[in-house]
Amino acid sequence: MNNCFRNLSSARPAKRWLNRPISALRYASTARYPSPSAHKWSHPPSSTTIADSEIANLASKPLHTLSLADLVKHGRPSLSTEALFSSANFTLDLLPIRLAHRIQALRNLPFIVVSNPNISRIYNNYLHSLSTLLPYKTISTLEDEIRFTEVLADLVETHSHTIPTLARGFLECRKYISPSEVTRFLDEHLRARIGTRLIAEQHIALHLSSQPHQMGHSEAEPSSYIGVIDTALNPASIVNSCGNFVSEICELKYGVRPTWIIDGEPETTFAFVPVHLEYIITELLKNAFRATVESGRSNEPVVITIAAEPELSTISDPQSKSSPGAFLDGNPPIKPFEDSAPGVTIRIRDRGGGISPEVLPNVWSYSFTTFSEEDELPGQGHSNGSMDALNVLSGAGGESSSIAGLGYGLPLGRAYAEYFGGGIEIQSLYGWGCDVYLRLKGLGRPNK
Repeated sequence: MNNCFRNLSSARPAKRWLNRPISALRYASTARYPSPSAHKWSHPPSSTTIADSEIANLASKPLHTLSLADLVKHGRPSLSTEALFSSANFTLDLLPIRLAHRIQALRNLPFIVVSNPNISRIYNNYLHSLSTLLPYKTISTLEDEIRFTEVLADLVETHSHTIPTLARGFLECRKYISPSEVTRFLDEHLRARIGTRLIAEQHIALHLSSQPHQMGHSEAEPSSYIGVIDTALNPASIVNSCGNFVSEICELKYGVRPTWIIDGEPETTFAFVPVHLEYIITELLKNAFRATVESGRSNEPVVITIAAEPELSTISDPQSKSSPGAFLDGNPPIKPFEDSAPGVTIRIRDRGGGISPEVLPNVWSYSFTTFSEEDELPGQGHSNGSMDALNVLSGAGGESSSIAGLGYGLPLGRAYAEYFGGGIEIQSLYGWGCDVYLRLKGLGRPNK
């Protein structure tokens, strides 16, 4: 193990760059990181301007089709100095182009929409991020790599509330933009954001896990982790962690703690990003628990069945073809380590009465919500009490609790599943309950 990080060991800890609601998930990205404000920058982002021609030039470049092989090609931690430089430069090559594409997409919205304070804030965050990264050239020294990773961590934190901020902005602008336009934009934006955030988080996690003392962590990182990817993730453990969390919230709201049972193949493991699965499962359990309690059947447990595909499955995968408009930015689902890697299907069955036929067609719409115009917008002061207490649930990547209150939970969960070639399907038996099928495409096993 080299001593390339000895200068960081005495740095002053700052705020967490990622906030996780479930402490059971442990990987490198939960570590504390030194604040960029502890250094004096020669080119502060706030004073940097970007020419429109430079943004247009970057936005005209094709997006790199990301694969998980790209994310693990630098090897398992701890990385050598050369491998760390390679990871940093790979990240630096991809992010400016992806940021420029998002800036261009925001500029293509109606002017009155972009002028909304919330959406304008997101637009300026992307400009800030791009102006921060552009001055960096090839990373060739340890000092450059350390500083670049610090800045990267700060940018991840800057964008941690993108989704709830956009949600509030589009809700305020609903008179000036149609629901179909909102759904189209958000499908593209949020799916692109998943990849962009994954690229940044992967390098930060590799950096942190390559430090001698892992910033104060005494326990070694589990060997199954490569950055933020767990190559031996157990879905049952995620279900139990999320179930405990959501049931506590239900108890606060209703005075009843829902129960669940896991059957099928709970010992199954596969390669996936834990925080993505955490978000999906949290959202699905929130809906199942809520329906079960509100229907008066809280004594009946929610049944979660985990089924692993055979190693050499020849069954065609209907979820590999995404729903219409799913990849509007031209980005296909992220490529797995192995095209034939087996997947996992998780069925969540509840007796919550099902979904009415009038509501069912709208559950995947970003603009569908039970939020009332008389209610105070989430995140703006104190609620008048009519907002759902389950909205305290946090989303993937440290998202605010506001997401659920604005109807973004299910479509965002499906975006996470589909980004890796999976999907979510709902079968509702109105008057009885729902079966939700979460199909997770197996990512295979890396060679390294």
